[in-house]
Amino acid sequence: MNSKQYIAVEDKYGAHNYHPLDVVLNKAKGLWVWDVDGRKYLDFLSAYSAVNHGHNHPRIIKALIDQARKLTLTSRAFRNDQWPMLAKELCTMAGFDMVLPMNSGAEAVETAVKTARKWGYQKKGIPQDQAEIIVCENNFHGRTVTVISFSTEPLYRKDFGPFTPGFKIIPFNDAEALEKAITPNTAAFLVEPYQAEAGILIPSPGYLKKVREICTKNNILFIADEIQTGLGRTGKLFAFEHEQAKPDMVVIGKSLGGGCYPISAALATADVMSVFRPGEHGSTFGGNPLACAVARESLRVLKQEKLIQNAAKMGRYFMAKLKTIKSRHIKEVRGKGLLIGVELYPEAGGARRFCEALKDAGLLCKETHDNVIRFAPPLIIAPKDLDWAFVRISEVFARLEA
Repeated sequence: MNSKQYIAVEDKYGAHNYHPLDVVLNKAKGLWVWDVDGRKYLDFLSAYSAVNHGHNHPRIIKALIDQARKLTLTSRAFRNDQWPMLAKELCTMAGFDMVLPMNSGAEAVETAVKTARKWGYQKKGIPQDQAEIIVCENNFHGRTVTVISFSTEPLYRKDFGPFTPGFKIIPFNDAEALEKAITPNTAAFLVEPYQAEAGILIPSPGYLKKVREICTKNNILFIADEIQTGLGRTGKLFAFEHEQAKPDMVVIGKSLGGGCYPISAALATADVMSVFRPGEHGSTFGGNPLACAVARESLRVLKQEKLIQNAAKMGRYFMAKLKTIKSRHIKEVRGKGLLIGVELYPEAGGARRFCEALKDAGLLCKETHDNVIRFAPPLIIAPKDLDWAFVRISEVFARLEA
């Protein structure tokens, strides 16, 4: 079957809940992917930062195969030998006391919401069922009903109500708005340190540090959603480290699974995570030995192959190159590490047509919020690969300048 045939089958039998570029992939290695027609592309999206280590990293694939041959799933009815070791290694690496494993990023966010509410009732003394959590406009924390209840994106909310109460929405990058929104019933502030889905929005210097101070002063939890920004993407292990603004809880996912198996987690201080008792929260697949073995190796690769440092170095290199492109369509180039957004003026006709042109040139990326092109290659990328990509990006902008 060729690409057109696969697309026709998907369009007929698959729910139309995504709008992918029309490329049908069937093979990958490192930075590169191939489609069913044999065409080769440079992956510049990394599955929304889930493939930070590159596709099919040999060490991670070996860990997956070795563990799959021994034990894949026990549920949490029994213990296994991989979960406690991952828990220790994660907490040691990230500097937290305890961790609760889940599978998807949205599940980790739901875990954070439940934890914050329970902490609010048990530790802060908020009256039952009155806890509030403050979030930011243009957030993206997942697609469950509770999570979209505090989204400001109409597309995510239309026809999915009624919604879960208990959330207050304020502008992103506005510490004063956070301070004004806090009440005696506020349990937590949940925020993405950098808003990726909103168009790679980077807050003003000092914002996260001020958030930390406000949360401490008002006895509310500071929760950082680092599902896309964490584990090296921005040139630090976590984005909050750019300002030494350590939260009380951080949620991670995506690249924790090394690009080949879903696993997520919520990490917190012991005071916060100790609110749970057996049976109050969990997941059949959460902490399964297969996912944990993969995650353990992905963390080792991240550290031993210096992917975080490479993200910082390559991000600076590529951002500087992108800023040299002269185009009337480009409004701004912004980002941190290898999470980079090129915002276009509305008159450019939308970012998708640029992504489609880049696909035809052999570079895979994706639009976000209509007018932003997101560039987020695997953290293993080298200068020669970025140079290769830059040539094609420059050519596409020149061709679409008219």
